[in-house]
Amino acid sequence: MKTYTSLEPFAKGYLESKYDDIVYRIAAGQHERAKLMPIVIPENYIFAGYFDKEDPCFVTYNSGRGLHVDKDKLDKRIAQFPESQDALTEVYELMKNRSVTHLIHSKTTERDEDMVNCKAGWGGGVRDWAGGHSNPDYMMREGTCGIRKKIAKYKETNKDKAVFYEALELSLDTIDLLGERYREKAIELAKEASGERRARLERMAKALEVVPKGAPRDFFEACQSYWLVFTVDAIDSPGNFDQVMIDYYRMSEGEDRLDILENLWQMLYAVRSWNLCISGSDENWNDLTNELSYDILRMAKKYKYNTPNLTMRVHRNTPDDLWKLAAETIATGIGMPAIYNDEVVCPALERFGITPEHSHKYCMNGCNQIDIYGISHMGLEDGEVSLAKCVEFVLTNGRCAVTDKFIGLKTGEPWEFVTYDDFLFAYRQQVEYIADCSMRLANMSQNMMARFCPNPHRSNLIEGCIEKGLDMKNGGPIYGHAQILLEGIADAVDSIASIKHFVFDTKKYTFTEVCEAMKANYEGYDEMYHDFKTYKKFGNDDPEIDAIYKYVTQHFYEYLPKHKTFRGGVFGAGCSTFQRAAAYGIMHGALPNGKKKGETLFADSIAATPGCDKKGPTAVINSVLNCDQTWCISGNVMQMKFTKSLFATDKGTDSFIALAKAYFAGGGQQVSINVVSLEELLDAKKHPENHKNLIVRVGGYSDYFTRLPSDLQDNVIARTEIGL
Repeated sequence: MKTYTSLEPFAKGYLESKYDDIVYRIAAGQHERAKLMPIVIPENYIFAGYFDKEDPCFVTYNSGRGLHVDKDKLDKRIAQFPESQDALTEVYELMKNRSVTHLIHSKTTERDEDMVNCKAGWGGGVRDWAGGHSNPDYMMREGTCGIRKKIAKYKETNKDKAVFYEALELSLDTIDLLGERYREKAIELAKEASGERRARLERMAKALEVVPKGAPRDFFEACQSYWLVFTVDAIDSPGNFDQVMIDYYRMSEGEDRLDILENLWQMLYAVRSWNLCISGSDENWNDLTNELSYDILRMAKKYKYNTPNLTMRVHRNTPDDLWKLAAETIATGIGMPAIYNDEVVCPALERFGITPEHSHKYCMNGCNQIDIYGISHMGLEDGEVSLAKCVEFVLTNGRCAVTDKFIGLKTGEPWEFVTYDDFLFAYRQQVEYIADCSMRLANMSQNMMARFCPNPHRSNLIEGCIEKGLDMKNGGPIYGHAQILLEGIADAVDSIASIKHFVFDTKKYTFTEVCEAMKANYEGYDEMYHDFKTYKKFGNDDPEIDAIYKYVTQHFYEYLPKHKTFRGGVFGAGCSTFQRAAAYGIMHGALPNGKKKGETLFADSIAATPGCDKKGPTAVINSVLNCDQTWCISGNVMQMKFTKSLFATDKGTDSFIALAKAYFAGGGQQVSINVVSLEELLDAKKHPENHKNLIVRVGGYSDYFTRLPSDLQDNVIARTEIGL
């Protein structure tokens, strides 16, 4: 058998695999990587794990990105090892067309790419993140040995899946191999170390005698096993950490376990981990809050890090003191925890066929996408649709006002619409067309990932895969729903409201005039611009505007589940703008809500366009609650910005808690909170060097304000500030 250069270990294992099956090739590549990778244990780490921030290889495999081939890194490798140029080039030529990104893009049309570039929508891997996030069960309670027993059992049931099960066993070999290599490294380093460093390394080595092969016996061993498996999985989302770890937490002494947790918290920050979820309820509404839930909140409050992305679940029986501690943590300004409402999220999941037992095990991954810990593969962004762009397409008969390319449908010239219903019908057609495009691209990407980039490591950790003999990308998990997100909801609502009022109700303007004004970016149409800019906006408890909001959201929510996913579920909706709001604003033309072409201000959640809610938080809540959020299978982000003075007193803190509870009681799914002062934000934009630790909530995550692009900073600044 031909051999390949060890400078590219994943590619070497992949190409030298004894089986042609891709799942085994992936497992073989990961195993070869584990054999040859440098073993590093950073000075301040108390757990050993797959630590390699700057992987120099040009062929890599990542659970989120999939199989990836990087031409720039090839050039760097050749510059570093010129004597191996031929061998490296040979590997590149063999692997370059196996990249999932390449395969997905080879199946997309020019019009698909135009749709993505003009911010009308996207689907699947056309945004170069095909694999997405996931929430495997990282806590191997019986170790790799326990998983091997499970594989042996189902091997007998699914005899035609022999190679798949061999791949899963090889993936477990990889974890065991890394555990042993890290144990040996810890012993080696301990000989040269002294004091606390030596004690940590010796404890690490002792733990690795037991895990990952066997069951953990205390919190330290549980965290060591968890960290190793978690980092092999590309450092994704820890999931329901307090529920998974509480039994082990209780096995250890108070001061020691707090020291372990504190060190782990710093490690999670150092590697920029994603979403860690605490608290919640079971299917009988028993509260699952435990002492670890509180200690995690205290860690977040103490360190004020922007990661891990912390989420807290609440419900009818959530303790008041947990609410209080969460409010105190939010008051630090880190924008966390984001708070999710079991009373709405669980019914939403159950609407999509998820059992109550499983729905109450939900957690978040990535920014705020909802998944079921260790059971499903559905909590990733599968696509997105801009409702505001769909309004634009109605006015341009399907043409993008920024790129001048034909993207949408030809729904007729607007001046041909006789009634408001004619206009709404055209709008619905545009929305459904872009949604169809997004879902088609999502399913194509899901198919490509299943065929060319399976994940044996995660398949060992998600229920259903071993039992069925199917990869986690190919229908293995119990649930395989998908999530198509919304952008520009309020911008669409406000634009439709202006059309209804000024074109159909008062007939002050004709569609011809409106279309010409949009095309001219309001130049020469000052009166119309003033009318549209100052007309009633969503977020102010106005029945007429809120009825439009209900109409556009419910239409989208009910349309998606009619369509099946490749993974074996259906599509559902949500709203997680991440950091995309400003970028979307730039790529939208002039709109009848008074937005001009190229302006960055754009709705950044399910609430009002920043700055358009003028009547206080109760009005915003009343407006948002006009949509039925039990249709949202993904995180439905509600952004709110509060003054620091609100949280400066017990009365203010209690007012915030009462407001959040009222929103949840009315049917709200989630709140994300910024606690900042406008003056501080403005000064941070002028003098970033003085505000390096200023954190804000962006979309579904928190980040340092000074690291954000200028247009996104403006979006955060424009959010309405809520005081007492």
